[in-house]
This record gives sequence, C-alpha cells and structure tokens, in this order.
Amino acid sequence: MKNGILFLLAISWSAWWLTPDQQGWRHFQRGEFEEAAAAFQDPLWSGTAWYRAGEFEKAAQQFARRDSAEAYFNQGNSQLLLGKYDAAISCYDRALQKRAQWSEAIENRAIATARAKALDFEGGDMTGGELGADEIVFDNKAGSSEQTEEVAGNEPLSNQEIQALWLRRVQTKPADFLKAKFAFQQAQRGESQ
Repeated sequence: MKNGILFLLAISWSAWWLTPDQQGWRHFQRGEFEEAAAAFQDPLWSGTAWYRAGEFEKAAQQFARRDSAEAYFNQGNSQLLLGKYDAAISCYDRALQKRAQWSEAIENRAIATARAKALDFEGGDMTGGELGADEIVFDNKAGSSEQTEEVAGNEPLSNQEIQALWLRRVQTKPADFLKAKFAFQQAQRGESQ
C-alpha cells in the first residue's frame, strides 16, 4: 500500500512539474514508444515515437502536421515502410525542395523509385500493388512422365494432407516466398489499423 501511494505521488509530481514533451521524452528514453507518442505535443517527436513503435501510418500522420524538410523526409520513410512508394517519392521530393542535395533523401527516393518499378509489371497492374507470379509455365506435353498426385477414393483430404500436397507443388525461390510473405504481413497490418 505504501509503495502504491509513493507511485501515485511520483506520477502526479511528474504530471505537475514536467511538460507533456518532457514526459514524452522520459517514456521515449525508457523505450516506451507508444506512451511517448501519446504524451508528446511536438508532431516530430510524436511521429518519431510512433515510428519506433512500428506504427508507420500514425507516424506519417504526425509528420504530415509539419512543413519542414525533416518532417517530409520522415513521412517519406514511413510511407516507404507502408509500401506506399508513390507517396514516399512525393514526400522525398518535398524534402529536397526544402533542403536541396540532401544525400539521405536522394538515396531513399531512389529506393522508393526502385521498389515502385519492381511492382510495375508489363501489361498493366492487375494485382492491386501486390506482387505477382515470377513466371507462368504450362506443361504442354500430354502424358508427361513427371510424378502426379492422386487422391485415393472420394475421401476428403485433411488440412495437413492439403498443406503437404500444396507444398510439394510450390516451385519458388525462398527469397521470393519471403518477399511475398512480408508484403502480405505488412498489408494485413495496415488493414487492422
């Protein structure tokens, strides 16, 4: 009980004597980034805390509240990590208008441009920004001697059997699989916010 009272006194003391930005800085130094972001009044510090917490959408929103080269640069970094490459390029362009020849902004703009081009497929983008198949190959040989999978009887397959069958048929490089997996996870994360 004594410890609880001391804790409440410490909290109330810091709330009375420290500004919100000072309270945010204390949380930030402790690695409590979400609490820091909520406490900060300065949009740049709040955005930085959200960025460190992995909340890139919230970080971009905070950085958008400022009109400075640093704010546009950080907003571009947030957009880049969200996979919004055109928005990131636009932010880096604005940062470069305010601070010409900023090497980090030039490098990050080049990264965003390269990633945007990697998603730009010939014949139009019908994937909604998602990565498509590397290559589509048809087996035109009738009666091919390759191994085929057959299901015995009309019994339904269990989930494990379906997964095993699917995994045997997947023909992709581990790097491509991981790239698609991370893009999917990032998209899922963006939808849940």
